[in-house]
Amino acid sequence: MSMLHTVNKSPFERNTLVSCLGHATAGSAILLIEDGVYGALEGTAHSDLLRGALADHSVYVLGPDLNARGMTDDQIIEGVSVVDYGGFVDLTEKHDKVQAWL
Repeated sequence: MSMLHTVNKSPFERNTLVSCLGHATAGSAILLIEDGVYGALEGTAHSDLLRGALADHSVYVLGPDLNARGMTDDQIIEGVSVVDYGGFVDLTEKHDKVQAWL
């Protein structure tokens, strides 16, 4: 069974991303949406945590949410894939279950 985890809270305000990574099994996918996209930024206190997660998880960031916050693709951690809304739908179809971390 494969699972997609969505994180919509900034790691600078809540520990949602840390909790998600602590519970996500190897092979799970993680999609950062809304303020969760801040977790994908290179050069922050959370960069090493997310970079480490790439060893066991596919990590994605929703491009429209990234852009809405004034960020660009070149500011995110290498290995994190940017998806559009169609890619978000594709991820939900690809995985058996979706776990939203609020």
